Amino acid sequence: MSDSAISPASEKRLFNQSMIGYLLKGRFRLAQGHQPLAHHQIPADFSGICVASMPDAACDDQVIDYLQQLAVRQVRLDFTYSALENHCARFLQRLLDKGFKVMLRLMPSMEDAARMDQPEPQQRWGDFVEAVLLRFGRHLESVEVGNTVNRRRWSGYASLDQFMCAWRIAHSKLRAHGVTIAGPNVSDFEPPFNAGFLAVMQQAGVLPDIHTDNLFSERSIEPELFDHRVLGRRLATWPKLNLIKKARLLGKLSGEYGVAKTYSTTAFWTLPRIARRLVDAEVKQADYVTRYMILTAVSSGLERAYWGPLISQREGLVDDGTGKPAAHELVTRYDCNNGCPADFRRRPAFFALAAFNQRIPGSAYLGQQGSSENLQVHAFRRPDGELVQVVWTTNAKAAVLARLYSEQELATARCHDLYGQPVAEIPDLVTESPLYLSWPPGTDVYPDEQQDVLPDLCVYGNRPGGQHYHFDDGQWRGLVFARDRAEADKILSALHPAHIEQPSKTAMLRKARNVIWRVADPRENASDWLVVKKPNRLSLNKRVTDRLKPSKAARSWNGAYQILRTGLGSPKPVAYFERSDRKDPLNNWYICEYAGEVPSVKQFFSAYARGETHCHGISRDDFFRQLQHFLMRLHTLGVYFRDLTGGNILVHMDDPANIHFSLIDTARARFYPHWTPMAARLSDLKRTCYKLDWEGRIAFMEGYLSVLGRNFGFFYRLPFHYFDWKMNVKRLLKGKSIRRVAVAPGKGN
Repeated sequence: MSDSAISPASEKRLFNQSMIGYLLKGRFRLAQGHQPLAHHQIPADFSGICVASMPDAACDDQVIDYLQQLAVRQVRLDFTYSALENHCARFLQRLLDKGFKVMLRLMPSMEDAARMDQPEPQQRWGDFVEAVLLRFGRHLESVEVGNTVNRRRWSGYASLDQFMCAWRIAHSKLRAHGVTIAGPNVSDFEPPFNAGFLAVMQQAGVLPDIHTDNLFSERSIEPELFDHRVLGRRLATWPKLNLIKKARLLGKLSGEYGVAKTYSTTAFWTLPRIARRLVDAEVKQADYVTRYMILTAVSSGLERAYWGPLISQREGLVDDGTGKPAAHELVTRYDCNNGCPADFRRRPAFFALAAFNQRIPGSAYLGQQGSSENLQVHAFRRPDGELVQVVWTTNAKAAVLARLYSEQELATARCHDLYGQPVAEIPDLVTESPLYLSWPPGTDVYPDEQQDVLPDLCVYGNRPGGQHYHFDDGQWRGLVFARDRAEADKILSALHPAHIEQPSKTAMLRKARNVIWRVADPRENASDWLVVKKPNRLSLNKRVTDRLKPSKAARSWNGAYQILRTGLGSPKPVAYFERSDRKDPLNNWYICEYAGEVPSVKQFFSAYARGETHCHGISRDDFFRQLQHFLMRLHTLGVYFRDLTGGNILVHMDDPANIHFSLIDTARARFYPHWTPMAARLSDLKRTCYKLDWEGRIAFMEGYLSVLGRNFGFFYRLPFHYFDWKMNVKRLLKGKSIRRVAVAPGKGN
């Protein structure tokens, strides 16, 4: 069928049929598609980057210098109507003069895109494409047409017909000039749209040479995880749509329509999205760059993956120094940098991408060692014969490196961190921060494929100031955090359960279900004290059930680290020890830094309940406001603390207007991958507010709930009444007087 014989209505019908058919015919099925295929070549030009300049010509030089540091020669540049007359054309010429392979993305204006089915916008678009090709066409590697075409709000195209008008015009001119055409630039992983566009293009005889998609995976939170947004978290393991399978499915779709290559032309993690859940956003961005690029490279579904933008405040590998995000979504148009080149700053992710580019493109992929989702080990043979293996875990997990490799293999390995810097001391643990291990040409190393991450254990892999050391002497096992091996040995010598200083009356902080005491800090230039927590007694049923859980020490370690990872405060863990056989639930120790002599929320609430207007110089309203903000963030981050008593929330005061809080007794905490449900919030808050009178409770809870658009009504008060009754019964059974809770005048409780 000729192009002219296809009506817009027919195209729309074919588009819809292809989208629905993609789902109904099960074309997303791919046996073991979530696992990479071994023994294929990673293209030498696999890695690309999205670039832009600005009116200041100094930016051209700065960007080109960055590209040389990144060791990348493939760039994508956005071009719209004004580009031929502004800095974009100047910058494009500089890139071509320097020998970079340029994919030029051509876009009409938003106004013309929305009217592309009319003659005047079509004429302007055709004239623009022709002018660009006459000036630059023979020097371009390719031209991409389309910008997030499945996002009307971003691309400007209000209908399929409008985009296809633009596509036909550009396709005809690109073919006439012999320029490689790429498109349609579907955004994210939405393959029914890809199938719809490719089906219409195929029938019209205007298929691209390169099928392009913006293959994001930030909505999965981590690059390795199955996408929970498709069928929900509970069913995510059924389609197994991880990044590898997504890339393979896109490549498969290209082959079905006779398109030889598949590129992902934009991907990034915005720093605010990372910061929603994790404190170290820039460091995590670096982790994710490495992990994303490795996984897309080994997928065999993509011939190239572009990261980008290079420079921006929210997304860039380079911070533009403005402190302000771009005025529009850079995934749909990135044609100008903001700020001043003198203020640009390379982020950790910049160096992570450079390290990837120097090691992986052009190598032969040997395969994945093991099949664990949480522990990733990928092996490559570089052109010079060097063996490179990249190892990491998913977030908060850890594996023992000495269990993966033999002592001899580790002794002969060279180790580099994700930034490409040599690691003088090979770490004990593999964490979420990738490591590059390499061996000389001719060497074959096969890690133990049966190994997995340490079960039921959380490790803060990006914690600054040192690393984690694994300990297991056959009787005791655990982890230590230290600056180096010498400090770790010093901690082990002083704090090992066989040597630790036993509690004296002066060192004792608490003795109830747990015994908590202070010990001297053996580290150099450290604080005077550390705190040791050890179970003191357990009921009979807990002696049985606790055998099925991690030890109390491990749970305290995990809870503190999960809290710290979110950016909330908790005394920093130093070590934990437990019996290797886990037969005695009382024999385990958790050791952390000492928070100092600071008050708790319990003291403040007790004072306000007595009618005092201020405590430690802070008024009730000011204290409530700052604590409400802290607890709202706690629950927004998905923390269900489960023991959120006022005594477990420490209050650190710089001044009355600047309070910050930290959490202790973290062993019971649970962590959701989403906001804490309301029932769990109320369960936390009824404990926090226990020492307040009812007038104070009402004022505090109304302030907290107002953020959620709710009131502290009857049903929200029920858990508080039940908790009061429960605590009074406990006190009665223990022979203590019943606590009296004052009722605010004129208010029911």
